[in-house]
Amino acid sequence: MTDLATSERTVAPRIGENAPRPDGVPKVVGAFAFSSDLHHDRMLWGGTLRSTHSSARIRSVDISTAVAVTGVHAVLVSDDVPGQKVFGLEYRDQPVLAGDVVRYEGEPVAIVAADHPEAVRMALEAIVVDYEVLVPVVDPMTVEEAEPVHPDGNLVRRIHLRHGNQDVVGDVQVEGTYEVAMQDQAFLGPESGMAVPADDGSIDLYVATQWLHSDRDQVADCMGLDPEKVRLTLAGVGGAFGAREDLSLHVHLCMLARHTGRPVKMVYSREESFHGHVHRHPAQMWYRHHADRDGTLVRVEAHLILDGGAYASSSSAVIANATCFAAGPYRVPSAEIDGAVVRTNNPPCGAMRGFGAVQVCFAHEAQMDRLAGALGMDPVALRLQNALVPGDELLTGQTIKGTAPVAEVIRTCADHPPGASMAVDPLELPGGAGRTADPEHVVRGEAFALGFKNLLFSEGFDDFSEASCRLAGGVATITSACAEVGQGFVTLAQQIAREVLGVDEVVLLPASTAGIGSAGSTSASRQTWMSGGAIQEACGQVRAQLLEHLAAEHGVDADDLVIADGRVVSMAGGFEVDLAKATTEPIEASVVFRHVPTLPLDENGQGNAHVSFAFSAHRAIVDVDVELGLVKVVELTTSQDVGRVLNPLQTVGQLEGGAAQGVGLAVMEEVLVQEGRIRNASFTDYLVPTALDMPPVEIAALIEQAEPGAPFGAKGIGEAPSISSTAAVAAAIRNATGLDLPRVPVRPTDIVFPGGTA
Repeated sequence: MTDLATSERTVAPRIGENAPRPDGVPKVVGAFAFSSDLHHDRMLWGGTLRSTHSSARIRSVDISTAVAVTGVHAVLVSDDVPGQKVFGLEYRDQPVLAGDVVRYEGEPVAIVAADHPEAVRMALEAIVVDYEVLVPVVDPMTVEEAEPVHPDGNLVRRIHLRHGNQDVVGDVQVEGTYEVAMQDQAFLGPESGMAVPADDGSIDLYVATQWLHSDRDQVADCMGLDPEKVRLTLAGVGGAFGAREDLSLHVHLCMLARHTGRPVKMVYSREESFHGHVHRHPAQMWYRHHADRDGTLVRVEAHLILDGGAYASSSSAVIANATCFAAGPYRVPSAEIDGAVVRTNNPPCGAMRGFGAVQVCFAHEAQMDRLAGALGMDPVALRLQNALVPGDELLTGQTIKGTAPVAEVIRTCADHPPGASMAVDPLELPGGAGRTADPEHVVRGEAFALGFKNLLFSEGFDDFSEASCRLAGGVATITSACAEVGQGFVTLAQQIAREVLGVDEVVLLPASTAGIGSAGSTSASRQTWMSGGAIQEACGQVRAQLLEHLAAEHGVDADDLVIADGRVVSMAGGFEVDLAKATTEPIEASVVFRHVPTLPLDENGQGNAHVSFAFSAHRAIVDVDVELGLVKVVELTTSQDVGRVLNPLQTVGQLEGGAAQGVGLAVMEEVLVQEGRIRNASFTDYLVPTALDMPPVEIAALIEQAEPGAPFGAKGIGEAPSISSTAAVAAAIRNATGLDLPRVPVRPTDIVFPGGTA
């Protein structure tokens, strides 16, 4: 046997090892090619005219002056949509271009293509739209009795969940009303892309997205083309967080490219981006918790109203999540949860990280603290006493069959020693560089929160991902349409292939709809499980084919063969072959991977609707200047149930990123909407946490218990940290101030003027 010195061999990262992101450095130094960097020699520029009203009838659209602007090649309106005039993620209810009515401020009415951005601007300004302005329907609490916003009605979905004995009454009861404001995904790269027409009538679309095949199918329908005639390729993504699950400029680009016969590029401004994508659903929630005097939960009642805005998007799934997880990760033998999501003339809402679970976690954790106070119990002890364990029933009647290390998550987070000392430097007080805080008015608060959410798609959805593997010359080539949106799939796919095949060199082809089936959406914490599972199985089939072939050719036992260090070796000795030579003839396999089937919720909200669950806890420490209402989050500590860590470096990044979005929703992020109009569509007025706002994130524990059915036992980790972090920060502010604070984000006026008046 040839002696290859392992000390001279650089082994690429496998499962469980740190794998640096190949796009990390290019993004930091500004060398990464985002979708906004696309260029074609013959390209035109596209632009969109948007409604200035949240509700209006369109009497007429006059494009005559716009068409005459020098450099303009196309001005298109609703009548120019070549195929189906509506699109939608779950319901096809949203017009490509508004024709008769507009239902929200910023709704697209016309599109323009010209040879220069200035010509686009002039043409858009020249279009004259005659509106009959209507009174917008904006109150989600009364919208079901209002005039229909949409022909499909104002109610998108209602779930009336009833679980257990409905006559149960607890010895101790606490009630509360809570509100979560609209949050924006606030990704750094606004919507952009390019469409390139082909001579055969087909179109190539390059766009930042989360779900290539869903986009393709919707675009094809709207363009009146067979799906094979629309080819989507993933362009560089500058963040997503759910907002790129819906179409934005996709059809508009294709219409302009087809009409002009030229490539067309479009890039949204930041203000346009605020109007051009969905947001997190605002929520209004009422809760009543029942418990025995020893702290055992016996019943939870809740009414949930989510504002879906003008169109449905993923609202049906969001309200399902909110309803199913309304009581948190606790044993609750009796529950009645009424959840509804409605249409209004407010901006459309849809997917955002942790959707549905974020809103209700804020409420149910406030209720647990309120209950602990009524019982005279330690809030952490109350949570431990009621924590779910495997085999418990959820509110839906579903039994937890996988891992549920809820108690471990609670204990490790709560017991982790805090590291935050009282600030001495004025710059470290609330207000920071403004040096506005008086140390005498600063009080410290500390609190704990726990949350959970389902992983993967639910309720009977045919959830699958296709992937292929080709092994040739010792090099593995992986094909998947999984959208890399920053979650790190580009490293994970390679790690899986190396682990299964024993190779170092892995090529991941660009994600596109050409030559491979759907990978589903990069959302719902599903891609590690689904696309990772597809790659694992495809590589496993290639490995089996290779070993069986070599065994038959050389008269050895296939079960005795291993692949290591670029060789196929018999563990019994006597056989060895270089992997590159053994694969001069390529070996290929394609796999369509599915998770265990799920069922829709029945009329009582019961059923095996979900596959798996992830649990997360946060402890927050805050300093609050009670005179000025300023808040500084001093420290966040977290523990999370991860199944198995596949890439430690990436895991930490996900936990920190999720915590940052949670902090944002807790104290600063809110899309201000008045009469359906966004009042702060910029990063000047819409506040997001900066490095100066973020505290150290202490990872107390990553609870590793391999999840059955998941590739390598790993659970998705992207959503859970954004769920409990908001609730923990808000609770810590309550602890510091003694105020009720039933709404997030917590505004300075909520602290200084708790009665609601200045």
